[in-house]
Amino acid sequence: MNSEKFASILGAIVAAVVLVIAFLYGPIGKPPNPGQKVESAAQPTAPPPPAARGPVVREVPQ
Repeated sequence: MNSEKFASILGAIVAAVVLVIAFLYGPIGKPPNPGQKVESAAQPTAPPPPAARGPVVREVPQ
């Protein structure tokens, strides 16, 4: 048996194992529907703080 034949057989075995693992662990069919969402009571939010102001540049007398 030459090395190319051995490599092709080994590659087929590895591919078959990968496909079997993918079918075992992968989702088959439709994903489950999420439960109904519960809306929380609307809480009043505080107004955001004022934006930070940059440094004040004043002219220096000479």
